[in-house]
Amino acid sequence: MSSTMKAVDERTRLAGANRLEILLFSLGKDNNTGREEVFGLNVFKIREVITMPAITHAPDMPPGVEGMISLRNNMIPVINLAKFCDVSCDSAPGVLIVTEYNRSTHGLMVSSVEQIMRMEWGDIKVPPQMMAHRHGGLVTAVTELEDGRIAMIIDVEKVLAETEGAGEDPTLFAGIEAMEQAGTVLFADDSVVARKQITTTLEHLGLRHIGAKNGEEAWKKLQELADRSDASHVPVYEMISAILTDVEMPGMDGYVLTRKIKADPRFKGVPVIMHSSLSSEANISIGTQVGADAYVAKFDPQELARVLKTAIAQRDA
Repeated sequence: MSSTMKAVDERTRLAGANRLEILLFSLGKDNNTGREEVFGLNVFKIREVITMPAITHAPDMPPGVEGMISLRNNMIPVINLAKFCDVSCDSAPGVLIVTEYNRSTHGLMVSSVEQIMRMEWGDIKVPPQMMAHRHGGLVTAVTELEDGRIAMIIDVEKVLAETEGAGEDPTLFAGIEAMEQAGTVLFADDSVVARKQITTTLEHLGLRHIGAKNGEEAWKKLQELADRSDASHVPVYEMISAILTDVEMPGMDGYVLTRKIKADPRFKGVPVIMHSSLSSEANISIGTQVGADAYVAKFDPQELARVLKTAIAQRDA
């Protein structure tokens, strides 16, 4: 096995054990605060890190998009992450983080990178409300490092939505027809953009919904439903038609959430669908191993609607 494949295989095992690796990086010293803060990004979403190449600037680019580069004959949009995060600094970005997620490739301009940290999802927390609104609302999670600094995890799905309109275009939902039978879907996702898209898709399907911002909150709500089921003698599968979960979430990731659901007999008959920007074969394989009934990539409302309809129809057959 090549060293690259070994690294991928190791990170895949981490993902299935509620752990991950994050790349720490800086956007430079902020002129407004006088501090150089640390940010983080899941290594699973990073294709490579390179020295800043020459950028071809183009007119009419979305705010924060500096231009394009050609990387091995592929044209990649380059995003100035400092502008997205409202960080004003004098130093020019020196590093480009090439990301690959949601079937899209981008270059993120940053000042410097520090190191890769291996962490437990349980050590990664939902940010306080005040911090969640900082840096353009791009902070989706936070974690305390060993040296006492707070690392802020970036919601790169929001970056994609604002640069390419992913999940925001109303035509993406055109033609999604309501299901004949009523039902309720419980979903968990830490991304504001993803929650909005999921909600819109479910509303087009005519399905009620219960939302959670992470796996821990979803599991708590599922336990409450199970307790009500026990008290009323109504099976849980009559209360909810399906469970939709993201993979990357602070506190408890989607793999652990799915494993817990499938291990609890009270949720028998309720399909679990994984909905993630991590859509590689390795991630899908872990989803299958922990018992997921289906795996659908973000942001494709039509595909999400199709998978939900199929899963609910099969359980009701």
